[in-house]
Amino acid sequence: MTASEPISAPIPNPLWRRLFAEFLGTGLLVATVVGSGIAAQQLSPNDIGIQLIENSTATVFGLGILILMLGPVSGAHFNPVVSLADWSLGRGSGNGLSLRDVGGYVLAQLVGAIAGSVLANIMFGVGQHISTKHRVTSGHLVGEVVATSGLIILIFALARTHRGALSAPAVGAYIGAAYWFTSSTSFANPAVTVGRIFSDTFAGIAPGSVGGFIAMQLIGLVIGLGVLLVLYPDAGSAADEVVIPHTTPA
Repeated sequence: MTASEPISAPIPNPLWRRLFAEFLGTGLLVATVVGSGIAAQQLSPNDIGIQLIENSTATVFGLGILILMLGPVSGAHFNPVVSLADWSLGRGSGNGLSLRDVGGYVLAQLVGAIAGSVLANIMFGVGQHISTKHRVTSGHLVGEVVATSGLIILIFALARTHRGALSAPAVGAYIGAAYWFTSSTSFANPAVTVGRIFSDTFAGIAPGSVGGFIAMQLIGLVIGLGVLLVLYPDAGSAADEVVIPHTTPA
């Protein structure tokens, strides 16, 4: 290439490929959460603390691996609040997801989450049942606000400061910690919340608890964006790099 030739900008991966990555990644994430919860319940039936250690450890490693594996294709959102934040922050500067893309991402994430829960049930032979585990208390709801807002701040701060390469270990570590420092065990994800309806096991959530959890996650999204913009007013300029860069060289 000579000095006079223009440098072509990277282009996004085709939408269908990104949607498949979001479906696959969210499904495998929920299969990891639910499957490790079932395994923990079977291996340590009389010790909830040990069950939570087993469940959270598997989730930390599984999430990190999925970000590394699928992030270059779709950004590895695996979470509607991350996709909504990406659109909200990027629309002013022409970066990030379009509203059409957000709709596709969210649908792929929801379908993937349900499929992941069904897959975990099949692998462990526990049958397909709707969860009866009610989780809503005032503490749980506050925990979801805290967990979700912290996740948004972390992801977009890493992108804005060009440290997206650290997202796999950093996001995994944050979710692992939030399993323990929030009373809700940090769902922080509407798609995962919906997916966990479909397994009446350690990791499940009753349908009656889902509305409250998702409402608090959306509130956490708003608070997280507010805090983020105070800390990084130009965070939207890096929306194309969330969770990690996912473009194809032109």
